Amino acid sequence: MANAIDGLKPALLWKYFAEISKIPRGSKNEKQISTYVFETAKKLGLEAKQDKSLNVVVRKPASAGKESMPSICLQGHLDMVCEKNKETIHNFEKDPIELVRKGDILMANGTTLGADNGVAVATNLAIMEDKSLVHGPLEFLFTVDEETGLTGANSLKPGFLQSKALMNLDSEEEGALYVGCSGGRNTIGVWKAAFENASPKSSALVIRVKGLKGGHSGLEIDKGRGNSIKIINRVLQALTKVDTRISTIEGGNKSNAIPREAEALVFIPKNNVKKAKSIVETWNGTIKAELATVEPDLTITLEEVPGVKKGKVLKRNLQSMICQTISALPHGVTKMSADIAGLVETSTNVAIIRTEKGKIELTTSQRSSVATEIDEIVQSVGAVFTLGGAKPVFAEGYPGWKPNLDSKILKIAKSSYKALYGKDPEVKAIHAGLECGIIGEKYPGMDMVSFGPTLEGVHSPDEKIHIDTVEKFWRFLLEILKNVN
Repeated sequence: MANAIDGLKPALLWKYFAEISKIPRGSKNEKQISTYVFETAKKLGLEAKQDKSLNVVVRKPASAGKESMPSICLQGHLDMVCEKNKETIHNFEKDPIELVRKGDILMANGTTLGADNGVAVATNLAIMEDKSLVHGPLEFLFTVDEETGLTGANSLKPGFLQSKALMNLDSEEEGALYVGCSGGRNTIGVWKAAFENASPKSSALVIRVKGLKGGHSGLEIDKGRGNSIKIINRVLQALTKVDTRISTIEGGNKSNAIPREAEALVFIPKNNVKKAKSIVETWNGTIKAELATVEPDLTITLEEVPGVKKGKVLKRNLQSMICQTISALPHGVTKMSADIAGLVETSTNVAIIRTEKGKIELTTSQRSSVATEIDEIVQSVGAVFTLGGAKPVFAEGYPGWKPNLDSKILKIAKSSYKALYGKDPEVKAIHAGLECGIIGEKYPGMDMVSFGPTLEGVHSPDEKIHIDTVEKFWRFLLEILKNVN
């Protein structure tokens, strides 16, 4: 792990990035990383508090001569999305992330990298330690469980933060300043399971969809990437011609990720297996052709499962309702912004399907920068579930962040970037959930901006960080801290 970061600058930031990569920190498993941050602050002689949710705030006094400057908060989240390739052996509960450097790219070995939002955590830890920096009074806010509902930010209490301005370090495009984000909700469909015995004259086979890129269900939703759940459903419906019966269906792992893989255990009459394999081979070619440009590694396979001679299958009517519901569910962009060119305004993601004891559960996620449009798309998805015989369950969701182009911290950030790099940064809104929306509700009047280095493929094992942009991001952040007034 040390070799992957050797010689990288700023050295202190990369040192901490390597350190936190050794610590398990999947969403809702942040106790160890929260304790690490808290204890590091104490070792550095800084004031630190940890709340019941495991959020941590650290305070660092101003450098000499900057005591009269207003306090500013630097914020990021401690948790990461835990995704891996199916063939990768990795236990996110205990194994360190294995860092792999390829030229100017840093990745992980078959898993998510955790740069979302490990870059912010490492940056804050480095600034906490570095006594040579010029800045006013600083607060560092480390929140938990951002990736599965922003519950850490939602649990913040009055008085936990003292700053009136905040820089969120959770954006993924160097040279861009984000001033707004979408809100979101999850809508879940639940069917009561109803099984019967598979025919003794049938064979057990498994259909697998794999090789898709997946990615963030907000940032990559407009890229036309394949959805493994929608794809496997098309194949399953084609296989009804040979009396294919579903035993279990599984796909996706996170509600905020486009599902990359899916599989279904099915039973097919023995005399139809050869024809079924031909159907799957045809669909493999058809869908590969549809997605050739964006999903060159897609594969759809049908393989016999040795040793399985009997099993349970979904009752025909239930199987039909589930497949038709998946077909009817919208997936992708439903509306583009009329105000900001290129910005997705509203979208929905068919995210996870699970066959569990007594139920089949299908999770979807909806996003929009317009609150009433979230309500509309949630209502639409819920109606599809109801018509398909499922019970819709609506999650609480989180608010968006409305842009303020007159923001003082935005103006300082813009002038700082231009002074450093001789050009204006882009000012944008993002079709993803940032904690700024919730923090703005918790602390009314908080002046905020969000930025970061360039990341790609977040929420998937293809996650990568462009190393050269980290130093640019670091210099930019320090320039802003010098210029806060």
